[in-house]
Amino acid sequence: MTLSSCAMGVDLRVDLNADLGEEITDDAGLLAVVTSANVACGFHAGNAAIMREVCAEAARLGVAVGAQVSYADRENFGRMALDVAYETLRAQIEEQVGTLTSIAAAEGTSVTYVKPHGALYHRTMDDRDQARAVLDGSGTLPVLGMPGALWQQAADAGRAVWREGFPDRGYDKGGRLVTRGEPGALVTEESAIVANALALASRVESLCLHGDSPGAVAHARSVRAALEAAGWELRALA
Repeated sequence: MTLSSCAMGVDLRVDLNADLGEEITDDAGLLAVVTSANVACGFHAGNAAIMREVCAEAARLGVAVGAQVSYADRENFGRMALDVAYETLRAQIEEQVGTLTSIAAAEGTSVTYVKPHGALYHRTMDDRDQARAVLDGSGTLPVLGMPGALWQQAADAGRAVWREGFPDRGYDKGGRLVTRGEPGALVTEESAIVANALALASRVESLCLHGDSPGAVAHARSVRAALEAAGWELRALA
């Protein structure tokens, strides 16, 4: 943190997270840059062996581990909204968090937050039953996400809630992410991603970069360098 920021009473600390363990990501490259890892728990991508590798490296580097829970939908990479009953979804979330928790402990680290993936992330912003299933299946873990039903229910229950922003995604007029496949949904120009990160950093606790995006590691390095040059201290929320 810079002396000038301290003098102004501004807390220039932010987390940088990425989706890892998805079998299409440069996990090692991103783990060297980010401060938190959203680890796929096997339902949309990943498996026990990959979870072990990511957790072991995260433990070595001091990167926080979060459970990236999803619909049981590997065919669509968890990006299709599904109508899943509360009890079923709660059990699926519990299974995913439990699996990653056991693996993380064996590798010398722990699961410190939960973050839904893909379609479940967006569905739980509005669907209170599915949001409740995610909360009830994840114990007392802090919730990382955007404001909505899940975020508010977690806060109401006294759980920690961390707001995140997406430098590599487009936002609509309502402040939500543009649906994938629509114009402007993905931001691919590195300079634009960096500019977005600098603009978002003061409004969120964590910045997310998608590990499956082309050039993800290079973008993450540039974002981190720009944030640090602007006086931001990057550290995991946990």
